[in-house]
Amino acid sequence: MESAEKVRRSRAAGGEDPVPGVAHVVLVMSGKGGVGKSTVATNLALALARKGMRVGLLDADIYGPSIPTMLGVSGRPVSADGKTIEPLERFGLKLMSIGFLLEDSKAAVIWRGPMLHGALSQFLNDVHWGELDYLVLDLPPGTGDVALTLSQRVGVSGAVVVTTPQQVATDDVYKSVSMCKKVNIPILGVVENMSYFVDTAGVRHELFGKGGGQAVADFAETTLLGQLPIDQAVREWGDKGTPVVQAAPDSPVAKAVAQVANSLHEVLTARADELDGDDGPIIDRSGGTGGKRRLPVQK
Repeated sequence: MESAEKVRRSRAAGGEDPVPGVAHVVLVMSGKGGVGKSTVATNLALALARKGMRVGLLDADIYGPSIPTMLGVSGRPVSADGKTIEPLERFGLKLMSIGFLLEDSKAAVIWRGPMLHGALSQFLNDVHWGELDYLVLDLPPGTGDVALTLSQRVGVSGAVVVTTPQQVATDDVYKSVSMCKKVNIPILGVVENMSYFVDTAGVRHELFGKGGGQAVADFAETTLLGQLPIDQAVREWGDKGTPVVQAAPDSPVAKAVAQVANSLHEVLTARADELDGDDGPIIDRSGGTGGKRRLPVQK
């Protein structure tokens, strides 16, 4: 395991940054639904934690939170001091999701933009994340409000873009890459999920074609961090609330995720070397001080 004390900041964080104790803020995004982005985010966070990192996982998909189910976590966050929300914990990860705050897990969240912005701001400003090496954010599909809000409110290290190989996925993922370029979010790398399937005879089948992940990486001018296979165990363990990286760390798919985590850490270590301790210009990311709806927590 690596010493958490050796992890250096890879992001420019000004005076208004809501998570000053976090070294790396990583967005896991796609632009396309159904590519396994939440599965990748959850297992990637666990793989980083298994490397000895202090890791938080924020479910930023307000309309379709998946983290409570995938990590088998229920219950409502509490506030010890009446000012900050304590994140829930599982497998050493600090966790926050709108799913923890809903009275009915099957109820729809029907919010317009301002309430969405308010919730995300509170998840960053009011949650007691503490000192972390990584804060991984699982973003919703698309290129709308959530990514734009985050780009304005917090200094991010960059984004990990998830795709599947086929063109119907990559066509949307290209748009996500373009949005990142427009709002100055660095692309740290691409993960090609559901890249291939290995049958019981050991034969590899590329069910969704091949080359999509590399094509997105080339377009983004970044690296392909890894290719993750289709494995039934991923679905089975995710439904049971124990992601495959935790449940079966020696399985081929868990090892593939661990390699993605290693590659991501190498990229961010190189970025930290480039920054060389310079936090860059101080940017006002407050976005105004209007009234905001408070999220329900127990004191």
